[in-house]
Amino acid sequence: MTFRWPENWDRLISGKDCDFCKNMGHDRNQWGARIFLGKYIDAYLQSADVQPGYTLIIWKQRHIVEPIELADEESAGYWLETMTVARALMAYYQPLKMNYETLGNTSPHLHTHLLPRYVEDPRPGQPFPLLAQKGREPQIPEERFLTEVKGLRAMLP
Repeated sequence: MTFRWPENWDRLISGKDCDFCKNMGHDRNQWGARIFLGKYIDAYLQSADVQPGYTLIIWKQRHIVEPIELADEESAGYWLETMTVARALMAYYQPLKMNYETLGNTSPHLHTHLLPRYVEDPRPGQPFPLLAQKGREPQIPEERFLTEVKGLRAMLP
C-alpha cells in the first residue's frame, strides 16, 4: 500500500484548510473540551475513548506548522504552558509516564498530543498506537468525561 500526502497539503500548510484554526476558541469542539486557555495554547481533553487523560495542546496565536517558526518567547511560552497542563494530567490521572508527541503529519498546525501511559497499556515501552481520529472512535461516557473536565479545570490556572 502506498501512502501519499493529502491532495490539499498546500492548503493545509498555508492554513486555508486548517481544522485547528477553524475549531479553536470554543469550550467544546469536535475533539473534546477545553481544560486550559493560555496565552499561547488551548488544551483540549479528548472525548474519544483512546486513553484516559489524552489531551491535545494547540498553538493558538496564528497558523504555524513547525515549532522552529516560533520566536524564542513564543517557544518558551508554548512549552511552559504545555508543561502546566502535563503536570495537572500527571497529578489527576497518576500515570506511569507521559508521552509528548509533536508530529503534524496529518494536521500541519503546531500541536502536541499528551498521552498518559499506564500499567494497563496497549504497547508498554513503545510509542502509543495513536491513529488519526476520524470522529468514529468510541466516546468517553459523557458523565465521566464532564467529571474529568471539571476536575482538571479546577487544577489549572
